[in-house]
Order: sequence, then structure tokens, then C-alpha cells
Amino acid sequence: MKSIIAVVGPTASGKTSLGVALAEALDTEIVSADSMQFYRGMEIGTGAPSPEELDRVKHHFIGHLTPDQEMSAAEFQQDARKIVTELNAQGKPAVVVGGSGLYVQALIDGLFEGPGKDQAVRDRLIEEAESGGIDALYGRLQKIDPDYASRISANDLRRIVRALEVYELTGSPFSELHREHQADTSSLDACQFAIDFPREELYARVNRRVDVMVENGLVDEIKQLVEQGYGKDIQRLKSLGYREMLAFVEGDRPFDEAVELMKMYTRRYAKRQLTWFKGDTRVEWMPVNIDETEAFRMKHLIEQVNL
Repeated sequence: MKSIIAVVGPTASGKTSLGVALAEALDTEIVSADSMQFYRGMEIGTGAPSPEELDRVKHHFIGHLTPDQEMSAAEFQQDARKIVTELNAQGKPAVVVGGSGLYVQALIDGLFEGPGKDQAVRDRLIEEAESGGIDALYGRLQKIDPDYASRISANDLRRIVRALEVYELTGSPFSELHREHQADTSSLDACQFAIDFPREELYARVNRRVDVMVENGLVDEIKQLVEQGYGKDIQRLKSLGYREMLAFVEGDRPFDEAVELMKMYTRRYAKRQLTWFKGDTRVEWMPVNIDETEAFRMKHLIEQVNL
């Protein structure tokens, strides 16, 4: 029995519905590895499982934090591995669903945390970002560690600073140290699958997904978060969709422009996710026709797992 069956890949590729169907078929539970779905009150903009899907299968790490809280990949790894161990003891694999590559990797392979932090270096880098802009720091990371830079958002200040900090402290790129760590670490026994839509169809699905989020009340969700005092935390999280639509809510951007920007940045995020998961040779990509159902994909997936 595999410890983990993971349904991974880019946003809008149908991971949630396939994961629910798979967990039902295997009579097991889902461990969410989508770091944005950790937050309560952000269900629409993060594409969280619907109430009906949550009723069908028990999910872990969905809506368990408020927007002003944080959960590092290291904390996720520790808590999620406990759940995997409990399910395995019952003779069940854990179904892991999510597109946050760092969190999936942390769970399966363990996490390379690097040297202890150097607050002086960290403060200096943050000050550089504040004075010269985050783009300059990201450009430096692209030169030092293009592999890691391609896997994270150009707006992810926390990870950019950490990668530059690690390089200053060790003289080695973060991605290289991580590969060395993986070579010396035992991974959990896992199967990883991703639904491989043609690129144009994936981007079309991203656009439709954004339209549905807007139709389902994304603007009202953001207004409610702001009323609850979480506006600054939306900014801090740099969460896709929220930052663009928050600009509309605050009167800084026209509605149509905010929606188009949300689509563009989400497509870019999907491209980065593809880069991350294509870089892991253990992920099996399932080419599909656009008219195939989740049930068909689930059947194929179960056959591949050979349970």
C-alpha cells in the first residue's frame, strides 16, 4: 500500500473533484496541500472544496486558519505526516490534493530548512526591497538561483529574502542545497499524478474559473474580509485574485481591468506550477481529452496505482 496518492498540478486542472472521487473510492481522507485554502473566509477566491464536497469526504487543512495566521511548510509537514501515519495504520493511503509544490514536496520528501536565520541579513534585504523594489531582489535571485526563482512568485518577498539569505550564509543556491538534502533523506512512499490539459485549454479553464469566482461573490467576500480587519493580511499574503480585486474594492482600479489582471496573473501562476511539477520526474502526467469525466480519470488513476 502506498502511503500517499497525490493529485497535484496547476490551478484549474480539476484536482479537487478528482481527489474527492478518488478518496471516496478508497474510503479514505484528503490532506489538502493548497496553502491558500488554509484560510477561513477566503473560500471563493481560493477555489476551496464546496460544502457538498467537504460533506462527501473528510478534508484536513481546509479553512483552519484566519487570514492573519501563518502555517509554514515545516509546520504543515509535521502535522500532515501525523495524519498520513494515522490513515496508514488503518490500512488506508492518504489522498493529498493541492498545487502548492513546496508543501507537497515538504510532506513527501521532508523539508530542507537551511541554516538558521540571520536577522541582520534578513532586515537588510527587506530594507532593500522597500527602498529599491522587490523586482530588484527577485532579479538578483534569478541570477543566483534561476531554478528556485522560476518556482516562486516574483511577489513572494518572504521566500525571495530567505533564498538570498541562505545564499549569503552558505555560498550555495537554495535549490542546490535542497537537492542535496533530498538525496540524503528518505521520502514517503507516494504516487503523484497530474491532469495534463493542453496549455491553451488550461488557460481557458483558468479564465472560466475566474469568471465563476466573480459570479459567486468574490467581491463581496473581499469586502467582508476588509470589514473584519483583514485587508492588510490579504496584501501580506499576496494572494492571487484578492490583491487585484482588492484594488477595485478600494477604488484604485476599474472592475474590468481588475478581472483581466486576475486572469493574467493566475495564468502566470499556473505556468509556474507546471514548471515546478514538470521538474519532478516522479509525477505521472495524465493526458486527457477535454470531454473526459472525473470518473474516467479516477478509474485510470486507480488502475495506475494498482490497488
